[in-house]
Amino acid sequence: MTSSVAAASTPAVAAHPIRPALLLGALGVVFGDIGTSPIYAFRESLKAAGGATGEATVFGVLSLVFWAIILIVAVKYVTFVMRADNDGEGGTMALLALALPVAGRLQAGLLVIGLAGASLFFGDAMITPAISVLSAIEGLGIAAPVVTPYVVPIAAVVLVGLFAIQSRGSGSVGFLFGPVMAVWFLTLGLLGLVHLLQYPRVLLALDPRYAFAYAGHAGGGVAFAVLGSVFLALTGGEALYADMGHFGRRAIRINWFAIVLPALMLVYLGQGALVLRDPAAASNPFFLLFPGWLLVPAVVLTTAATVIASQAVLSGAFALVQQAIQLGAIPRLDVRQTSEESAGQVYVPQINWLLAIVVLALVFGFRSSDALANAYGIAVAGDMLVTTLLVTTVATARWRWPAGLVFPVAGLFLLLDVTFVSANIHKIPAGGWFPLLVGAITLTLMLVWRKGRAVSFERRDENAVKLRDFITSLDQPDAPIRMRGAAVYLTKQADIVPSALALNVKHNGVVHKQVILLKVSTERVPRVAEADRLTSEMLPSGFRLIRMVFGFAEKPDVMAALKAHEDAVGCDAGKASFFIGRENPVPSMKPDLSPWQERLYAFMVHNAVSAPDYFQIAPERVVELGTRIEM
Repeated sequence: MTSSVAAASTPAVAAHPIRPALLLGALGVVFGDIGTSPIYAFRESLKAAGGATGEATVFGVLSLVFWAIILIVAVKYVTFVMRADNDGEGGTMALLALALPVAGRLQAGLLVIGLAGASLFFGDAMITPAISVLSAIEGLGIAAPVVTPYVVPIAAVVLVGLFAIQSRGSGSVGFLFGPVMAVWFLTLGLLGLVHLLQYPRVLLALDPRYAFAYAGHAGGGVAFAVLGSVFLALTGGEALYADMGHFGRRAIRINWFAIVLPALMLVYLGQGALVLRDPAAASNPFFLLFPGWLLVPAVVLTTAATVIASQAVLSGAFALVQQAIQLGAIPRLDVRQTSEESAGQVYVPQINWLLAIVVLALVFGFRSSDALANAYGIAVAGDMLVTTLLVTTVATARWRWPAGLVFPVAGLFLLLDVTFVSANIHKIPAGGWFPLLVGAITLTLMLVWRKGRAVSFERRDENAVKLRDFITSLDQPDAPIRMRGAAVYLTKQADIVPSALALNVKHNGVVHKQVILLKVSTERVPRVAEADRLTSEMLPSGFRLIRMVFGFAEKPDVMAALKAHEDAVGCDAGKASFFIGRENPVPSMKPDLSPWQERLYAFMVHNAVSAPDYFQIAPERVVELGTRIEM
């Protein structure tokens, strides 16, 4: 039977109407990364072009920037990829959950590709705060050169403050940052417009022929180097999709086309106009847009905007981690819900402080935004390539769009993605190795965890007793003693005796009169309606099988669900004892994992959040029974 308790699950933010507060919050969280790219993207592109400031170079670079933003961000992500709305959730994991069920024989390969894309996103999440905040603080060196030696320590203090406020949640942070970003984009637009009016000829750069002409006469090596720097204008584009679960697709699209895109276009054109009028401004065209008397307030505003830029990738990283845990790609971590309105707004303290440590190491290691620019881009480009492959699979196999429509569009995006990946390869020796290393380590952890879990379940079930046989044996003369009360056993399979129950019988020789076998699973959808949360099946001898399901964007609060469906459960969950098996991986004489994989898997098991904490089970009701698993 199925309980029919009224829905109590946290709804998708997409279900809420568009309100000014929601638009402002989205502006404060989602667009910070791409919104602060003008600080360094145009400057680095001119450097890659050899410092040339002639009209052909400036027009060529501006044309490349403009059409890259239009094709990759506006068309690919905002228009096309964001259609892959997994019940309001976005990001690589949500997209992977849509693609895997329809991938057929390609499922195994697509899984690795999807996990690789998610891993590369973490490399981006580490570099974005470092390069964004450093580039802003460096503006102080223009206003007050005496501050230059203190840029790195100041940036470190700002970053520590950013990570310290993450526990408030992206919604609260977004509504705090939203007004700042509104002022930021207004400032970008006005500055760009002022300089554009002083050199209106720069509008010719919007003609794509200037991009092709520049790529043709600059030569292959220079053109690829410039493309690698132009790509910096796109960083943050993938965060728009990753943060979709926080504020919804409509809010992001409205903000993008009404505010963000016009402001970005104006400020890039304004920088081009400034350099064409004053070639010396190429050294730092963004900050030199400001008149001298506005430089210090500009640095303050820019610093605030870059802190907010970091928020975009941090919010996306937290959401991705929650989804990866629920999909079984990484060990359980402490995921804290920070909003009663949106399930996408979460905080993961372990990830937050791990990112903080690595980001500070990057700041003190690279010490300048110029140096970090050499490390930035290749991970984002790789993630964008993975997104194209996944969304193409979804469009053809899930949405059933005609191949004649999908493949030409997907081919264009793949060509652009491969081009940008190739254009960023030259950055690997100068620092690009770092995000690739982070991605490789993260992917290795995910694959070892998945393999270890598969082996662990297989080993645990080798000598398991069939549930039907066990229940029948309770009527035999030598059956265990039946004691008063209710016991809940978490189980992975509904047809065998849970290891904790077998251990309890072996060591204590007792079985409770009321036994609930609880199977908790995660669906490949972000949320499950509360009416569909739980099913209950009566078995002989006082046994009851309960199947409980959660979406991958939900926190699995088992106690709350049991209490909400008390009629279907048949007992007061607050008075029941919860028996949980704790794994202890040990080496096997015939191992399925190599020695290094065994050690890595054991380390992750021992450091994962315990099942009672993860499933929100009151500690005083829990009895843990250890079991050795040969790997």
